[in-house]
Amino acid sequence: MTHGDGQVLEERIAEWRAYVRSREAMAPADVDELEDHLRSQVEALEEAGLAEDEAFVIAVKRIGALDTLSQEFAREYSERLWKRLVVAPDAVGPEGATRGRGYKEAIVAVALAVAAAVAIKIPALFGVRLDAPDATGENASFYMRNASLFVLPFLAGFFAWKRKLARPGWYWLAAPFVAAALAMNLIPFTRGGFTESLAALHLPIALWLAVGFGYAAGAWHDHDRRMNYVRFSGEWFIYYALIALGGGVLIGFTVLLFSAIGLKVELLINNWILPCGVMGAVIIGAWLVEAKQSVIENMAPVLTLLFTPLFTLLLLAFLVTMLVTGSGIVDVDRQVLIGFDLLLVLVVGLILYAISARDDRAAPRFFDKLQLLLVVCALVVDAVALWAIAARISEFGFSPNKVAALGENIILLVNLGWSAVLYARFVGRKGPFGALERWQTAYLPVYAVWAWVVVVVFPFVFRFR
Repeated sequence: MTHGDGQVLEERIAEWRAYVRSREAMAPADVDELEDHLRSQVEALEEAGLAEDEAFVIAVKRIGALDTLSQEFAREYSERLWKRLVVAPDAVGPEGATRGRGYKEAIVAVALAVAAAVAIKIPALFGVRLDAPDATGENASFYMRNASLFVLPFLAGFFAWKRKLARPGWYWLAAPFVAAALAMNLIPFTRGGFTESLAALHLPIALWLAVGFGYAAGAWHDHDRRMNYVRFSGEWFIYYALIALGGGVLIGFTVLLFSAIGLKVELLINNWILPCGVMGAVIIGAWLVEAKQSVIENMAPVLTLLFTPLFTLLLLAFLVTMLVTGSGIVDVDRQVLIGFDLLLVLVVGLILYAISARDDRAAPRFFDKLQLLLVVCALVVDAVALWAIAARISEFGFSPNKVAALGENIILLVNLGWSAVLYARFVGRKGPFGALERWQTAYLPVYAVWAWVVVVVFPFVFRFR
């Protein structure tokens, strides 16, 4: 073997190692073990007379697919993996690294979760209480408008601290939260009005993407960091739902136990445990995703494989039923608009999650064709909903809800339309999968811009009603 050949082999092994380390739930020692196995395979195959490149390819195939490796390592090292589900030490640190960083992150996360829980109760010190008999609904309105401001600044701070965001970046990170606080509390919304409800619904979207700036350590222009934030968001939603389910069970048993001794704890739960728990769980869920992302990374493929066929069947059944019965969307009230928007957002989220879980170097598969069918069905449903909304506006005029739904559907239509084109190119082997991935991450700021328009501009356009 020449020196040049050895150098090429080392480069290929380095690429293989980086790929395995980035994709799998393995510690560096595990990767070292696999690398030793790979090198011994290559050496044996070269001694048998194979060329270096042939030996490398065959050795990688003999080691097996990465998904299979994950399962084998999970079985072999299950005890160690489950122990790491408590507080993992720095898996990628130097040999002999201490556990300090992992424990420090846990302490900071818990402290910020407590701070968020305390923040939701601070207004009560000034007479703005959740349980106050409020005939005008002013207290409820205040909490509805400011709910995301009680917790998302702490989440953004957690990421900025963990990612070591530079000082100028902290100012940029704080700017949207300050602007949101001013807008939600200085704009003279009509209590219970449409623009107030729309602002309260869209502000978490705008601020969640602002949190992404802290997650990316200020490098929001970086495609890979935006995609990592997409992965984080999906995983966070799963953890938060699990925490919520566990909290519901805990609350149920709390009521059961104390009612058995004649004590009513509903007020304690409604005024303290529930609101504080909802706020604190946001931070804890984020910390769990961050702490465990190097241990378990197989949620995305499982969820996409499960829900993509189900949502595709749902949309197909809806479209076929419309064609067979000849019925259009006749009831375009507020609940129907919200329902359609949520359905399309879930589909886009499912597409994003599927993209984030896929190896962009793999060839098109059947699942990609299924994804393309899902995108096309969502595109048709979006077009039908747009037609119904436009018809409703032409008949009854503009309203905040209809205009918000119209804008969101147009934004989704553009996203889904170009996604369908890029997916079709990829499935037809006429374009790379990476183009679809870059399109989705580059489009994320559009949702934030529209959310800010609904929060800040709509109240003035529709006279705060």
